[in-house]
Amino acid sequence: MVRKIAVILPHPEDSDPGTQQQKAAAMLTAATALEGTLHLPGVRNRYRRQLEETISLATSALALTNNRLEVSKIRWLLLRAHAALAADARYGAGQLSRGSQRAPTLADCDDGWQRVEAIVTHGENAAKEVARLATELGTAEADAIAVKTREMARGARNLVTERNRAYTFHTDPGFSFGEGWYLAAAALFAGLSIQIKPGTAHEIQAKRFLHDAGLGTAIVPYRSRPASPKHLTDIIANAFGRNPQGAQKILREAFLGSKPPDLSLTRWIEENVGASPDKKVLLWIRTGDHDAERNTCFRELRHISDVVLEKGLIPIFFGDAIPPGIIPKSGVDLTLRWKDPLFQGPTMRRQQLQLFEALRYRHGLIGQIGVTTAGMDGPALLGLPTLYLTQRRNVRLGKWVGTVPGYQELVRRPGYLDVIRETASQWLTQPVTHPNRCCADKTDDPPKREHW
Repeated sequence: MVRKIAVILPHPEDSDPGTQQQKAAAMLTAATALEGTLHLPGVRNRYRRQLEETISLATSALALTNNRLEVSKIRWLLLRAHAALAADARYGAGQLSRGSQRAPTLADCDDGWQRVEAIVTHGENAAKEVARLATELGTAEADAIAVKTREMARGARNLVTERNRAYTFHTDPGFSFGEGWYLAAAALFAGLSIQIKPGTAHEIQAKRFLHDAGLGTAIVPYRSRPASPKHLTDIIANAFGRNPQGAQKILREAFLGSKPPDLSLTRWIEENVGASPDKKVLLWIRTGDHDAERNTCFRELRHISDVVLEKGLIPIFFGDAIPPGIIPKSGVDLTLRWKDPLFQGPTMRRQQLQLFEALRYRHGLIGQIGVTTAGMDGPALLGLPTLYLTQRRNVRLGKWVGTVPGYQELVRRPGYLDVIRETASQWLTQPVTHPNRCCADKTDDPPKREHW
């Protein structure tokens, strides 16, 4: 049996350059009419399709005629359509670059920038066509359009070549202190570039911390539009997911260094915490205007303190201010003590981490509990068992659960205080062994200071 193949013959009008030219002109007019409404949903996509259809129709028309007048008209249609595409590419690259820079993960960011590169290349190709057509048309008006289009293409290319790959290490006291732990840790794992805004309050302290952590060469000049800090927790999660002990070792060596803490810190702890051998839990307090719904609920804090006391533990209150009457007689009040001169000098960041280390390995600290405040995450990354409270699953920090050793998330649901009780009981049974001690050393004596 022989199959009959249907052959579609071209319509007589399809081979008429005049008709093709008229269709192209009508399509370009329709596209141009949309330029005032491109911000509306779906309009810009329709606009692009119409420009592409204009170019397709005009290119077909140009191939069908040798008439000089018709050729000139068609070239003008093509020039205007390509110029419009180049302008649209400049706009699209700018919009997508901003969205890509704020993407939640580094992989999403890089993927977005690859799409920006494709758009920029499309705009450059359109600009080349405009330049070619302007040469063929040979008029001052065409040349002016070509110059403007070339500038648009260069502007789009500059978005890619001037992409800021650095992350800002925020040093303004009003910004989250704990974000610095994220950036330094991620930079150690992924070789990120770091920028610090000149003239800010803690610029010197930040530079000192980064240099001491071996990240001095990662610091680059400050520029606008830095990479999004949203990427950082994901980078850290990936590093711990691959090798939890190895990742923790890298951070401990970088953040704490090899030298013992200053005698001034030892004296400060003795004066403000005492020498009680009883085991302790750090309770964090967060107050502030940013994401105020995450702030500490003081009624909840009182309940948590009661649970800690019930387990025979001493609560240490750390962080922002707290109303009177919440801290029990046996509790330790270190609220706002991070403002003490000891923790505001050039080594402020390392001093705070060494405070938690000393509390853990010489003063019975076995864990920390608090709301999702980034201040907790420095000691958490160094190995302090951590339980943070949240109203709903935390997209950023939830990736650390199950990857960063001892890092737990607790969503507030009926009975969640019982989970805190159970967690505190588990902490009580876990041996506290300093990471620098020999594995064969099973004594409970504190490590010598030179091993801190």
